[in-house]
Amino acid sequence: MPYGLSGDYFPGMCGRYTRKYTWREVRAFLDLKFPEHLDLEPSFNVAPTHTAPIVREGGRGREMAMATWGLVPHWADDPKVGARMINARAETVASKPAYRDAFKKRRCVVPISGFYEWQARDKGPKQPYYTTRADGEIMCLAGLWERWDKGGEPLETYTIITAEANALLQPIHPRMPAVLEREQVNDWLRNGADAAVLAGFLRPAAAGILEAHLVSTRVGNVANDDAALIEPKRGASGALFGQGSEE
Repeated sequence: MPYGLSGDYFPGMCGRYTRKYTWREVRAFLDLKFPEHLDLEPSFNVAPTHTAPIVREGGRGREMAMATWGLVPHWADDPKVGARMINARAETVASKPAYRDAFKKRRCVVPISGFYEWQARDKGPKQPYYTTRADGEIMCLAGLWERWDKGGEPLETYTIITAEANALLQPIHPRMPAVLEREQVNDWLRNGADAAVLAGFLRPAAAGILEAHLVSTRVGNVANDDAALIEPKRGASGALFGQGSEE
């Protein structure tokens, strides 16, 4: 973790997620061309400054690459700024200096299995929730990537774009990651795509797309990375939070 992230960490917006898909699954789902194979170990607690897969258009076709979470603009003097740039707001991503060039030229998809968000409470610690697609498919988040090269080995980084939360997640947090539908991925990654079309993708997820449930506060510690993190919280009913509330 190059920027010193450790211990208990309670992020805002989209600051923690999981990936438990196989290389074969993501290759088929997103029509990857390169590399021909990649060993992907599951992670149930991906955090800022971790290295994780992104999908982008490369010179040889659609590819998966490993990048560091926390975008470092190519003009930055110090890569440590990436720790503060894990999310880009949909409302300003096309105009903010840190993101506007990447929005035009270096868009990516961040394939995940689900994401965590923390709900503030009147008393006690914040309560984490885990959100997945209701259909169980890989979740494609809209992202941007950059390559920072100021001496030494080039550093590739990414950020996740966030939008206002939908009705399901609004009680937990006011914002959520921008979720792309599978049919939107081609346009999102295509060079020269119309900015208005791209902006139209950066909206709250439609009703019925997502499900969420309470999970253990253990996820707040980045050292914890096991499948038990996504299990419904012990003592809770296990029912999906807000199921049907977006009807």
